[in-house]
Amino acid sequence: MLIKRIGYYLVGVSIGSIAVAFIWKNKNASFDYGMDARTLKTIRIKERFFSDEATKVMQNSNIDTTKISTILNNADVDFKKGKPRKKPCAEYFIKGKGEFKNISLYVSRCDSTATIEKIIIK
Repeated sequence: MLIKRIGYYLVGVSIGSIAVAFIWKNKNASFDYGMDARTLKTIRIKERFFSDEATKVMQNSNIDTTKISTILNNADVDFKKGKPRKKPCAEYFIKGKGEFKNISLYVSRCDSTATIEKIIIK
């Protein structure tokens, strides 16, 4: 009797999980619950600008906005090297991952804009 109930439960959970996965796959939903993920998402959705210093580094190092966007999708935020509580614009130090691990960004995030202040290449 108990084994039968567990079997029904597992079948129901499996069908429900497949249905939820199918529904959420078609939606553009993201689950940005970590501090890094929330910070990067708020930077990505704001209008983005580049300082003169960052623009020069981009031109000299063959870095384009696509690479910057890739870094902002998959990076680590070092809150100790930034000033996340600075008013009116918080500042963040972002370290690239994977193929962009040698590139770091210093970003100033205001209410409606995000400015890439510095691009640091190691």
